[in-house]
Amino acid sequence: MKIFTCKNRFEDMMTCIFNAWDLALKCGHGNVKLMREPVLQYTFMDEYIHVEPDKEKADRVINSIIKKISYEAYVNIYYASLSDEDILDDIYRFLNIGFRMGPKVINMLTNPFVMRLMEQKRKVVNEIHYSREFIRFNSIDNKVYVCHWEPKCDVIYMAARHFADRMPSEHFMIIDENRRYAVIHPKDSEMYMTDLSDEEMDILSRTEQYADEYRDLWSVFFNSIGIKERENRKCQRNFFPLRLRKHAVEFMDEKNA
Repeated sequence: MKIFTCKNRFEDMMTCIFNAWDLALKCGHGNVKLMREPVLQYTFMDEYIHVEPDKEKADRVINSIIKKISYEAYVNIYYASLSDEDILDDIYRFLNIGFRMGPKVINMLTNPFVMRLMEQKRKVVNEIHYSREFIRFNSIDNKVYVCHWEPKCDVIYMAARHFADRMPSEHFMIIDENRRYAVIHPKDSEMYMTDLSDEEMDILSRTEQYADEYRDLWSVFFNSIGIKERENRKCQRNFFPLRLRKHAVEFMDEKNA
């Protein structure tokens, strides 16, 4: 078995699919497998092939998906690729079916690969909605807004598009604590992503300690609108899960208590 591996980035994954498909045309699709890195456990009899990103190859795969299947299929694949689960081999199997069946593959939900793709896409979309609702910014000297976030899926760029549309004339940064990178939006400019070093992560971790009058106002507002006699913590957790509260301003007092 030839196992193709790549980093967890969309361009890398599309390149990995291209290289695996090229080999599968000679030895069969059943003799190749795709995995995202890091590979947690290697098998003795299989050959592992690391794939570096290649924009030209990635674009060829993307164009083939759009032309031979549909743009909707491409969107679903992109969203699914952001999942925290290793969906790369399932995307490959989905394409193996999709290139034969065409646009109707999207509705073939009895197929396990199609169903898994749609499930992961839905999971990512839900995580993006959570991010839009629960991301909280801290103002640093009224010059830049910084947010720390720990999403399950790789969604901070998609979430940042929402805030870029609503705050185009503000400097802001959204930091993915799990993946150690940030989306940076300069004032009236295009946003971009950058990896963060250990030193940068350490410095940025202190931004939540900055005094911010709006943060205090939000906390007062949150506590004032609550009705103590009708407090229902279980219901509250359904609407605002515990895993999302670590960097939420209104729950900072609970965390530090």
